[in-house]
Amino acid sequence: MNLSRFSIGNFVQKFVRFPSRIRRNVSNYRFFAYLAILGPGIIAANAGNDASGIATYSTAGAGYGYTLLWAFIPMTFSLILVQEMCVRMGVVTGKGLADLIREQFGVRWTALVMLALLIANTGVIISEFVGIAQASELFGIPRYVTVPLTAGLIWWLVVKGSQKRVERVFLAMSLVFFGYVISAFLAKPDWAEVGLEFVEPSFQFDSAYLFTVMALIGTTITPFMQVYVQSSVVEKGMQEEDLTLVRADAITGTIFACLISAFIVISTAATLNKQGITELDSAATAAMSLEPIAGVYAKYLFGIGLFGAAMLAMGVLPLATAYSLSEALGFEKGLSRSFREAPIFLGIFTALIVIGVVVALLPHIPQIKLLLFTQTINGILLPFLLVAIVSLSSNREIMGEYANNLFFKITAWFITIIVSALSLMLIGNSIIDMFKP
Repeated sequence: MNLSRFSIGNFVQKFVRFPSRIRRNVSNYRFFAYLAILGPGIIAANAGNDASGIATYSTAGAGYGYTLLWAFIPMTFSLILVQEMCVRMGVVTGKGLADLIREQFGVRWTALVMLALLIANTGVIISEFVGIAQASELFGIPRYVTVPLTAGLIWWLVVKGSQKRVERVFLAMSLVFFGYVISAFLAKPDWAEVGLEFVEPSFQFDSAYLFTVMALIGTTITPFMQVYVQSSVVEKGMQEEDLTLVRADAITGTIFACLISAFIVISTAATLNKQGITELDSAATAAMSLEPIAGVYAKYLFGIGLFGAAMLAMGVLPLATAYSLSEALGFEKGLSRSFREAPIFLGIFTALIVIGVVVALLPHIPQIKLLLFTQTINGILLPFLLVAIVSLSSNREIMGEYANNLFFKITAWFITIIVSALSLMLIGNSIIDMFKP
């Protein structure tokens, strides 16, 4: 099936000619229709649970136990709102986010936003390769083997594969996140206490606690996710009659990804926090720390999750960057295009992979300082991107009847203001940490 021309409406029209066939399969119709559209929302949200995200969630669980679980409820709602606006814009306009920003805000603003996105994403891409290295070393495999090998596999998949194949592999990679669910159960948490912390938050006002809350939000809602999900929806050729199922994909993906994040917090809270291990320097350190408490299987499951998460983000981040820069510059783009058809798009993707490999193989990479730097750039970029998303999705000239209604618009602006304020506060803390000895 050519997904670039697929729509639920066309699907129905074709099968209306076969009423007996419909009668036999009516109960399965919506399920298979959803499977045809499944992908962008789930992949984008899960890619946010990357190596740096896992380190942040592990640190939150180790440092504050279950007391930060309440934050996942507003974070999930906020991410659903942002992802829904992006997929809606992609379906209605048929254009990526960078395309719309260039058309509506001009070339200068677009250049500044794309430069910030390029710098931030390059730093995070390097951290994903470092995550691959750390995960492989948990299993006794040297980074000089795994980093080039995984980079080569991701490059081959994207450059030589089709849009459908790439999406299927990325979806399959998302299955590794179930390892964190199993790790959480192996940790034997107090589930009554877990449930209570979700609904009765025990908020603290010390600076370290507030910084961790801001870090969780900054890790959960990141600029590359919005760029990727909108560009992916456009490339799949989704039409307006598909919007309900496209929204379902975005919502399902967000809920799944946030649940996985919560399970990471639960597993580290039930083990490391209970044993007084409150400071971590990476997700790999969290995995090693689990072994004496929850057993070797928990360590390996955590390590497998880290490896799979870094692999997924290692593919999605360069793609999101290549999409955005190609759209902003007006070049051809797409996973089904060859190097001859889209040299800039695939060239950017290849260059980012090469940079990630080379830097990750250098000895003594200051991963934490690198993550703090990229987190600062992302914190600066996120408010601009959120303002652009809300403004564009509320514009009736662009969106027509699919523009944000008054209630949705008020809610979206409220979330944008809160998240932007927290991002700016996070920037201040990150800058201070960067200059600490």
